[in-house]
Amino acid sequence: MVKTYKYRIKDASASKKLMAIARSVNFVWNYCNEISLYAIKNRSKFLSGFDLSNLTKGSSKELFLHSQTVQAICEEYALRRQKAKKIKLRWRGKRSLGWIPFKKTGVKISGDSVTYCGNTFRLFLSRDIPATIKTGSFSQDARGRWYFNVVCEVEEPIRSAAGEVGIDLGLKDLANLSNGQKYKANKYYRKYQRILALSQKDGKKKRIKAIHAKIANSRKDEIQKMSHEVTRDFSLICVGDVSSVKLAKTKLAKSIYDASWSQLKSCLEYKSIARGGMLVNVNEHMTTQTCSNCLSTGVGAPKGAKGLGIREWVCSSCGSTHDRDTNAALNILRLGRQSLGLK
Repeated sequence: MVKTYKYRIKDASASKKLMAIARSVNFVWNYCNEISLYAIKNRSKFLSGFDLSNLTKGSSKELFLHSQTVQAICEEYALRRQKAKKIKLRWRGKRSLGWIPFKKTGVKISGDSVTYCGNTFRLFLSRDIPATIKTGSFSQDARGRWYFNVVCEVEEPIRSAAGEVGIDLGLKDLANLSNGQKYKANKYYRKYQRILALSQKDGKKKRIKAIHAKIANSRKDEIQKMSHEVTRDFSLICVGDVSSVKLAKTKLAKSIYDASWSQLKSCLEYKSIARGGMLVNVNEHMTTQTCSNCLSTGVGAPKGAKGLGIREWVCSSCGSTHDRDTNAALNILRLGRQSLGLK
């Protein structure tokens, strides 16, 4: 199994050295962008990573980069352009966050230090660095901090338990499970928005970046913990295909972005695959208004915008009392099983 580990670089003086290397990386990237655009316009040819590597051969000494870093830049550029399906990508400049890719033999690791192109950087070792490194990179965040990222081969994780669950995503509660369990939405942006507004008013740029990082890290930590628990306990996970893009155009936009549903779905997907499970996206249309017991639709159920405040309702057909979100999660699980041909 392949996994990425991230370590923060200790040395404050490392920033200047890494930024100088990052400028050379940007030069190679922009050259790939320019030469690719020329080849498409004049020769109607899309250059591959191999073609770009041949065109940049020998430039590593002039740019003070490792030769494999230049190859990694060319391969990454070709891959991103192919995925984006564009003639050219964005140029990398002063506003771009620093990024320096490398391959296995491009770095040497000794204890809590890593050496690259004659420069040694110390790391905060939150965990031991595995010996089976495949590729990696140095990257910079919005606050100017640098990180050492390595892609490693690790042992297979513990498999998911043989359980099934439906998940209804929401705003009051981040996730409502079909077994009745609820994960509260902590609304980190709303928690810090007053402090953020005051910092923006005073023009404190460093403080603003620190608050945004605090919000993002808190949200990420919550999602990682929740997705770990769910993928550990259930092998089949069915999630409603709620569209955050459409809802972001409504009055609920701030709460939608704060919930970060797409990040949660992404974590659930890759963790369930890694543990041998499965994630199924389900059309959640009418799941709130359908009784999970008798499957009758709209009989006593909350409807429309006026019904958003109704958290419990009674089915007029069978008399079952439902928690609004748990009922929706049960219907999502049922529809997910049906899509897989399960009874």
